[in-house]
Amino acid sequence: MIKILIKIVKTFTNEVQHRGVYFTFLMMFSHFVGTVRGLYYKLIYMRNIQSSIFSMQSNSKIEIFNKRAKLKIGNFVFIRKNASIRIDFKGKLELNEKVFINDNCNINCVNKIIIGKYTKIASNVSINDHDHNYKNEKEGHLLLGEVLIGENVWIGSNVVILKNTVIGDNSVIAAGSVVNGNVPPNTIFMNKREKIIKKQLYQAVNG
Repeated sequence: MIKILIKIVKTFTNEVQHRGVYFTFLMMFSHFVGTVRGLYYKLIYMRNIQSSIFSMQSNSKIEIFNKRAKLKIGNFVFIRKNASIRIDFKGKLELNEKVFINDNCNINCVNKIIIGKYTKIASNVSINDHDHNYKNEKEGHLLLGEVLIGENVWIGSNVVILKNTVIGDNSVIAAGSVVNGNVPPNTIFMNKREKIIKKQLYQAVNG
């Protein structure tokens, strides 16, 4: 606890030098409110969530729908506005130390998702460890997989990460990419999409 207090004091001092006292106070107050919101969700799901201090800003939410579902949140995880984290069935989700999740992100876990420490996720990212089994619902309505994201990964805006994906440490996922499969460590991943413009054909209707 003493180490955490020392960290907070050092952070406050550094931010005052760069932002000024007023804006540093506003930022710290926002973090405080987010930390209270994090504590609120920890109390609601006390049997499902293992965590220390983490922050969730306004309109972000955690939904856990099964007593066997587990959420592990490391120190100083920061979740910005309008993010949605949903865990069901035997899902196990881990957000490790200092993971940053930006606005409007969605994480849906029913099996296993691990996000390594220091990883940063930009806005509007969607992460899913399952698909809907629309071809054969008799075998179960979900097809389960895993998503394993390494440490110090940067995930750009509007990325979609699908089941059975492994992203190595220190990788960069370019904005707008759809990721499925293995991304080696220390690499940049991007989907190349051609811009195709087709003329709309109209059929003349004779009166």
